[in-house]
Amino acid sequence: MRVSTTLSFYIGRHFLFSFLACFGVFLLIVMLFDSIELLRRSSALPDTTFTDVIEMAVFRLPHMGQETFPFAVLFGGMAAFWRLARTHELVITRAAGVSAWQFLFPVLLLAAVLGVFHITIFNPVASTMLTRYERLEATHLRGQENFLAVSKSGLWLRQANAQGQSVIHSNTVLQHGLDVELNKVVVFVYEGTDKFLERIDADYARLEDGFWYMRNAHIQKPEEGTTSFDEYWLETDLTLAKIQDSFAPPETMSFWALSDFIETLEAAGFSAIRHRLHLNALLASPLLMCAMVLIAATFTLRQSSRRGGTTFIISMGVLTGFLLYFFSDVVYALGLSDSIPVTLAAWTPSGVATLLGLGMLLHLEDG
Repeated sequence: MRVSTTLSFYIGRHFLFSFLACFGVFLLIVMLFDSIELLRRSSALPDTTFTDVIEMAVFRLPHMGQETFPFAVLFGGMAAFWRLARTHELVITRAAGVSAWQFLFPVLLLAAVLGVFHITIFNPVASTMLTRYERLEATHLRGQENFLAVSKSGLWLRQANAQGQSVIHSNTVLQHGLDVELNKVVVFVYEGTDKFLERIDADYARLEDGFWYMRNAHIQKPEEGTTSFDEYWLETDLTLAKIQDSFAPPETMSFWALSDFIETLEAAGFSAIRHRLHLNALLASPLLMCAMVLIAATFTLRQSSRRGGTTFIISMGVLTGFLLYFFSDVVYALGLSDSIPVTLAAWTPSGVATLLGLGMLLHLEDG
């Protein structure tokens, strides 16, 4: 029997309202706890006001919402299916000859649409707002001084010390283990933040412990001649860890910009595993949303006549969410360490959850 359009819209509307309600509750909880944590971190900083804290929490909220998005689909599906089962609408639908797969089709379709919405619209908005949050946090809570930027024109670094700031540019970067090597280096040295002091041109620079070791360096100061050195050492507080951590985190990159940034990052000589893993995880989002619907259906479609059914649904939903989150973290860690391919690490949680939901539904429906 073919499911009517009216019934499909009815089921889909129930699921969508339940999803929005669960997602809204999750956002309120996240906002509350995030604000409390930011207030704790800023308690010893008199220059950071309550308004600044709320502003940071608001800008970070969409990013945290992305983390709760699949669980909102899971609990929204559970709530919708549980209500339909409790009011016996599901029983009547099944008695009319509608199978569980036909019943679930509009919800699965809507879940896939939500997954596409998540990666194409919600993610770019969240990444933009998270970038703003990172800047506010650096200003109000961390006072970050070092940062790095990668563009098609090469690598740009900025470092600060007691004497002032330096801006470093290099056409190419080579990373060998813990060593960072730059070729065709240009350094602009400033006294303080805006007074130009000198320019350093070098054919080669290597990051050592507390300084840059340069070869064939030429130093030019305003209104003075050029001084050449076969070897030159420039003080720095940069380390490889600081340089890599200063790259734009993948969470602050829009889905639409990730591919180009990955190409630029790898062309500059640095690893883009984190960004590739994040991109593939986003691409797997529609499959993950469908998996959440399948898992929700296995816990709720048969709970209409059982005592304690509500407790069972909530407990199994919480347990499933915890196990999936733990499993995803383990697999992502393996992907980040390059122990398994990035594609496998990103798609495994969604694939396993989908197979698990399909297997349980096949057992309950057709077993």
